[in-house]
Amino acid sequence: MSNKEKQGLLERIDEALNDVRPHLAVDGGNVEVVDVTEEKLVKIKWLGTCENCTMTLMTLKAGVEQAIMGRIPEISGVVAVNGLEVG
Repeated sequence: MSNKEKQGLLERIDEALNDVRPHLAVDGGNVEVVDVTEEKLVKIKWLGTCENCTMTLMTLKAGVEQAIMGRIPEISGVVAVNGLEVG
């Protein structure tokens, strides 16, 4: 993927996240895009109260991932680079 293609994809991902940001902001949280890999895996970073929230895994799957993949079907998945680990 060229730098121009990657930049365009990052912009589209950020726009898709605007659908979930108001819901996160209600509880003092937010999310930002860190990177998108060659395999089109999106890496996000939780911000604010989302960093330590026990619901981030559910929010990732039911909110963030759906918002991104619903608008950009070529995305293979979404992972968080920070936050609470489930295990």
